[in-house]
Amino acid sequence: MNLKLVKGDIKYKEQIIEMLDEWVEFNKQDGTNHSPYAIFKNAYNDFDYYLENLETKEHSNGLVPDSTFFLLDEQRNIILGAVNIRHYLNENLLRCGGHIGDGIRPSERRKGFATEIIRLALIECKKLGIERVLIICDKDNIGSSKSIQKNGGILENEVLEEGKQIQRYWINV
Repeated sequence: MNLKLVKGDIKYKEQIIEMLDEWVEFNKQDGTNHSPYAIFKNAYNDFDYYLENLETKEHSNGLVPDSTFFLLDEQRNIILGAVNIRHYLNENLLRCGGHIGDGIRPSERRKGFATEIIRLALIECKKLGIERVLIICDKDNIGSSKSIQKNGGILENEVLEEGKQIQRYWINV
């Protein structure tokens, strides 16, 4: 399988929309996974607007600059998931957000793609000069914690955030 991270682009419009449609439908029924938030913050019916506003370009309103990538399976020509990388941490991200937010579309979960998207995101982090990466997940999200640990994540601590136990992992890039 040939997997790579790609930036949002009009040439991937069909694949991105197909993934988002599946995810949105799943969330209506299940209501659990909206990560990474960056791919859900804007409607995608105006795809040009969606692409233009996918990333935060400068620090404002508590948001920091970020980069969003999609995980492309070149062999099957489908988008498997997405990852959002915050270029640095503010106080809120340090406490409960981290550098990386990632997610795999519902039909492709439990196949090892989360581990791979984190691995590829860490390469992008290194390009951005981020040497120590914070990744968080809900304590009850066993799959995420395993994917983080497989990429070298070391649990620093757990914090209670909005009634949920959050695990904070650090990875040296």
